[in-house]
Amino acid sequence: MATHFTDGDTRLSLWRRVREFAVPPAMIETATARRTAGDWAGAAAAAGFDIDLDLRALARAWGRDVKEQVRADLRRLAPDLLRWHLPRVAPGGLLRPGLTMPLARYDTGDGAVCLVVRTPPAWADAGQRISLALWDGTLTEPAARGHPHPRPSRRFRFDLHRHLWDAGAAGELRIRAGAERPAYADRPAYADRPAYGERPARGGSFVSADGLLAREEASCATERWADEALIVLDAEGRDSGIVAVRLSGRRRLALRLAADGTLSVGRDDGTGALPVLPDAATWTLPDLELLRAGLVDADRLHPLVAAALVPGHEAATRVPLTDPAGQQPGLVECRGARHRIGMVDGVLSPLDHSPDELRREELLVALGGPPLPCLRVIDEAHRRPDCLTGVRERLDHGDIAGALAVVEGLLGPEAVLRDGPLKDELESAAQRRITYGLYRAGLAGSRTGPVRTRRRRSVRDPRLGPRPATWR
Repeated sequence: MATHFTDGDTRLSLWRRVREFAVPPAMIETATARRTAGDWAGAAAAAGFDIDLDLRALARAWGRDVKEQVRADLRRLAPDLLRWHLPRVAPGGLLRPGLTMPLARYDTGDGAVCLVVRTPPAWADAGQRISLALWDGTLTEPAARGHPHPRPSRRFRFDLHRHLWDAGAAGELRIRAGAERPAYADRPAYADRPAYGERPARGGSFVSADGLLAREEASCATERWADEALIVLDAEGRDSGIVAVRLSGRRRLALRLAADGTLSVGRDDGTGALPVLPDAATWTLPDLELLRAGLVDADRLHPLVAAALVPGHEAATRVPLTDPAGQQPGLVECRGARHRIGMVDGVLSPLDHSPDELRREELLVALGGPPLPCLRVIDEAHRRPDCLTGVRERLDHGDIAGALAVVEGLLGPEAVLRDGPLKDELESAAQRRITYGLYRAGLAGSRTGPVRTRRRRSVRDPRLGPRPATWR
């Protein structure tokens, strides 16, 4: 992908931070354990999903056959893998807000029902929660009525990319991401066409129009566009035609797939009537770029992603959030000597000062005197610790447990926070979670005019989101 600068960071460094904080190892391990035990609802809860569907009501409305199809897909759903692959926006790499993305479609005889996931609007995205629901084309469900864009998106769709959420299909990622051509790549384009994910590769059939791809769009997965365009057209019952590609808010291309498999590129007329190439097929997979650039190793990827992109890789033990060495006493230069700072009864405390001396020094500080270096270091750790950036990143991505683990590892589980940026961040995260709860209950905001509590800056990175607070 393009190394586009956003707030001083390159695009790949931003994705590296996303991969570090957005889906923590504890979430992956818990969700995987519950999924393999057959508890799909527990796996969804562990991955930060809210369930807005009722299988019993589903059976009454559309019959047992549709219910069993939905149940089967829910058991295959790896919610942590889906969270890993969901679209994100700069500058923080948070989930793209206000989207409804289809995972699977089911024929009911009278129409179709979609299994969808929704991200809340930007003003209520605290905790980075995701809702799992069904869409039947109406606004009868409370979750749909309160959502800014309840209808399934044509651009952000996963029903044609099961390998991004189905644990049983995750192995297809290597081919669908363009990391490897399938063994049957040399077959004729239309001979014995297999199912989705097993399409004959069309390497060498791409014809590009000069000047249509901008410099910052060099990360487009053009080598996969022919195959992915065929998948989109085949879902509509066609084997040739034109597919639109949306690169940014104002940049669109039109891919013309001919009957002989040749793909040419032109400019989209902007009518909006063309089928759209999904965003997941438009851009090169960030994990693949990070591996090729040497910015991450396979142990830092989701286990299912690592197994697909690095065949034969054996998962190593994850590094814990807090380093056990960090629990050892620290050293501080204090009045010409080296003093120790460590945990006493669950609180970070100076170890080389008597209780009487500490009470006397605290009284002097209250009267305006200079604090002891030991007390100054502890006070700074409470107000603005070195780990503040990591705590803020975890809070932004909804990893409350990870943020508290970092704070407790530094200050102790019994510490009482003092006024300062660290306490402000924790209180702000709690307040934002209340806002999300009000949104879920339908007591704040609306689909037509949400009340925004914080604004985001506009970015121009096409993969991470081109628009400010009201992105579509």
